[in-house]
Amino acid sequence: MPRNATKSNAAAIYDQAREAADMIGRSIATTPQVGIISGSGLGSLADALDQPIALPFTAIPHMLPTTVAGHDGQLVLGTLAGIPVAVLRGRLHLYEGYTPQQITFPLRVLGLLGIKTCILTNAAGGLNPAIEAGSLMIIRDHIGFPSLAGPNPLSGPNDERFGPRFPAMTDAYDPALREKMLAAASQHDVALAEGVYAMVSGPNFETQAELRMLRGFGADAVGMSTVPEVIVARQMGIRVLAFSIITNLALAETGAPEVPDHEHVLRMAAETTGQLTTLLQHAITQLI
Repeated sequence: MPRNATKSNAAAIYDQAREAADMIGRSIATTPQVGIISGSGLGSLADALDQPIALPFTAIPHMLPTTVAGHDGQLVLGTLAGIPVAVLRGRLHLYEGYTPQQITFPLRVLGLLGIKTCILTNAAGGLNPAIEAGSLMIIRDHIGFPSLAGPNPLSGPNDERFGPRFPAMTDAYDPALREKMLAAASQHDVALAEGVYAMVSGPNFETQAELRMLRGFGADAVGMSTVPEVIVARQMGIRVLAFSIITNLALAETGAPEVPDHEHVLRMAAETTGQLTTLLQHAITQLI
């Protein structure tokens, strides 16, 4: 995405993503098959890679920097259980002032680089009392408030080289991949819940009334990311698997509500990352 976004258009975005992908491709010997986008406090997923090569976002043409604690702003390339993988160590958000097109530019680059499967992770507040803080949740579906009723990464002219104008979001989170991960979690004694993720724009945390509304709509967790990337991945024909780490129980059923705090979110995400890393190390060969 250009640093002066007002000069962008659909063709320019494709050309810039192609330039970035070509630059990355010259730095590696093997094309990654899986892309991983790590959310707040989850960047240590990249530490599990063998023979890693790290590129700062700022060293990649047209990539924009992250501005949030817990998002390092690096692309790390290597292998996980022998599978070539590209990990985006950190992501961009609407609340940073970026557009949906800028947020999803790194995912478009990975798509042009050659990934077939994308694994998205985020830290989220829990809305379902049956899913405790510190739990790992695989996402079954989403409610994307910004993209549903406002800014959407597919708004504006469409470049058919990326995919269709009107991509379907039916089974956006690949059912077969979910089944494989749930089976792997059971086999390796990793507790894994399943639920619906709601995206809001942030950066403020939600009011209790807003949380009750989200829960009433069927959401099990709430966060400020992931949905734009899922939309773009599906437009590009990339299979999607996504996880939320439930860092706090956002909606209090009884008693005083827990006051959310970003530092707490980062600590809880870091504590649970090991479970997710273990799961991916055991199951990634089944995702390609």
